[in-house]
Amino acid sequence: MASMIYYSGAEFLKKIKPRFSGVMCRGSKMTNHDKLQKWLLTRRDELNARLGKIKQDASRKNSADWSEQAQERENDEVIDALGNEAVLELRKINRALDRMSEGDYGFCLSCGREIPEQRLEVMPYADLCVKCAQARE
Repeated sequence: MASMIYYSGAEFLKKIKPRFSGVMCRGSKMTNHDKLQKWLLTRRDELNARLGKIKQDASRKNSADWSEQAQERENDEVIDALGNEAVLELRKINRALDRMSEGDYGFCLSCGREIPEQRLEVMPYADLCVKCAQARE
């Protein structure tokens, strides 16, 4: 009787990558992945521009008026939170673009199965299938 070999999602991807590299980017999926890649690149540019404006805003001089300084500090907290969110999204986008260039895009990092196209259309930087994402929560 043959024994079963179990792989983690990452190990599975390393095993199948040489055989299936680029499979997700062939045929009709090529067009959709091209659209997703274009969206990811556009979104990355938008986030980089936003971060540039946030950095520029953070380097401005504070007002001399105490009440205005209090309001500026509150605004700075909101801007910092927006900047942190932009950085997190930018990391996800860059990882998705890296996976595209490596041929791993569209496969769950946990179980190795193909991520449904509908999920990628809603969240192009998704790296987990719905089942694994729900299990992680």
